[in-house]
Parts: sequence; C-alpha cells; structure tokens
Amino acid sequence: MTARYQIELTRAARRALDPLPTKVQKQIDRQILALAKNPYPPGSKKLKSVEGLHRIRVGDYRILYIVEVHRLVVVIVTIAHRREVYR
Repeated sequence: MTARYQIELTRAARRALDPLPTKVQKQIDRQILALAKNPYPPGSKKLKSVEGLHRIRVGDYRILYIVEVHRLVVVIVTIAHRREVYR
C-alpha cells in the first residue's frame, strides 16, 4: 500500500483559487486531491527554474507544488492562469 500525502495550500494559493469560476475550482480541487494519492501523476512536470517545484495543468490553469517526501506533504505553492503563472 502506498502512503497518502497530506495537502497544504499556501495563502497565495488559497487567494488565487477563490475568484476562479466554480467549474474551474472543481477541476482544480479534483486534481489537488488526486495529488494526495500520487504526487507525480502523468503529465506533471518538474520545473528547472526552482528546485523541487512541479506543475500540473488543469485546462488553462497551472498548479505549482512542492513534494516534501520526508513529511509526506504536498505543498500547493500557487494556482494561476498559464500566461501569468511563471512571472
């Protein structure tokens, strides 16, 4: 049996999620909850710009997160539209 990860959202990630349309929020919530089972799902990509930062795509939005393997925690750093996320 594989370990289940805890999910933590930064304050910035929470603020970014609130104004999004309900449909998009539900899609993002589903992806975030799936990270608890598998923090490295197909389609996730490790970013070269910041050590340990990963991203997954949800439509036009990106979820940037860090996996803390030693604590079994996935920290959602930010959620943003694809044209704004890497700024």
